[in-house]
Amino acid sequence: MSPRLIVLAALAVLPLVACSSEPDPSPRDSSAEGDENHGEFAGAVELAEPALGLTTVDAAGVVRHLDLLDESVSELAGVGDASGVHTDGRFAFVQTSGGVDVVDSGVWTWDHVDHFHYYRAEPREVGTVPGTGPATVATTNSSTSGGSGVFFGESGEAVLLDTEALADGELVERYRVSTTPHDGLLVPVGDLALVTEPDASGTAARVLTLDGDGRPVPGGAHPCPDAQGTITTRVAAVIGCADGALLASVVDDELQVERIPYPPGTSAPAATSFAGRDGRPTVAALAGEDRVWLLDTRAESWTLLDSPVPLAQVTAVDDDDEHVVGLSTDGRVVVLDGGSGELLGTSGRLAAASLRSGVGVPTMVADQQRVYLSAPAEKRLYEVDFADDARVARTFETPTRPLYVAGTGR
Repeated sequence: MSPRLIVLAALAVLPLVACSSEPDPSPRDSSAEGDENHGEFAGAVELAEPALGLTTVDAAGVVRHLDLLDESVSELAGVGDASGVHTDGRFAFVQTSGGVDVVDSGVWTWDHVDHFHYYRAEPREVGTVPGTGPATVATTNSSTSGGSGVFFGESGEAVLLDTEALADGELVERYRVSTTPHDGLLVPVGDLALVTEPDASGTAARVLTLDGDGRPVPGGAHPCPDAQGTITTRVAAVIGCADGALLASVVDDELQVERIPYPPGTSAPAATSFAGRDGRPTVAALAGEDRVWLLDTRAESWTLLDSPVPLAQVTAVDDDDEHVVGLSTDGRVVVLDGGSGELLGTSGRLAAASLRSGVGVPTMVADQQRVYLSAPAEKRLYEVDFADDARVARTFETPTRPLYVAGTGR
């Protein structure tokens, strides 16, 4: 057996074994851990502002990049039959029939907690992580250090990629471990990672701590019934559970896993998919179609909002005005007050045909001033000013249907 293939069949019986400022960073904020070169790599050019872009994948697997500064479009790669994409703000992890293809967009932001550095390098296709069936990808705030987790539910294989090697153009698996097949997660946290473990029904029921070589850490098991959904905020990694969320971070080289239960007396569907502006502590999730969960990872608290319109997606901008942006079930971008849930603005039906036809998945990407919406059936990308009554600021026509979209340069 390869030394990088560790079978975890015994886990069930082990005891388990130019700068923009951010106000008041928390001691737990874990951005850019262990990265002493300020996110710079050989061949990269430092920029005065972030090179924000949208990286899209169409039905033929063509990966394109739209530069939101000069509106130029470049073709990055061809990956074949794509079925999804995830990003850490630099790399696009594209799901294909053979596994997960990793494409470097060539633009990224390095977060130093109290300021940022912005870079551009040549984009490239890095390689393929082989695997069977749909994969879930979990990343950190750093696209130049740490690890990136890939979990193949059909086989139960969990793969931790070396992110620094990806930045150097190499695909290196730190380890590949085998678990019981289930719809699971491998979530990197510092030099460690959390992997889900199913119960007898095949549903993820707890997370286990793995060390840097993929071995179980004694005493590192944490209950998380029906674990679904993960995101890394400015504060920590989040894993959704049926009874709340786990918040995992490394403080003084020690892993801390805290439970944030749902507020007593609330009754709403659990959060299973989180979204928010990169580098901010608050994220949002749907609680059915008519309510929204907000999770403040710095305050370690939940807020449940009533939505005035049924929603298909939601994301937290987490700005001074607490804007929450949603995609209504009839294809409108709607802006909600994160404190009251009041409707502050609404666009026209920008993605109505996409939602109606099921062609692709309309996707929202939020930054400090705009939210970007993909409309695959309409063959458009929209830039929406959420602070100005959801006004459409720019519309980008696409040569093919942008089935999957990721925000890069962030």
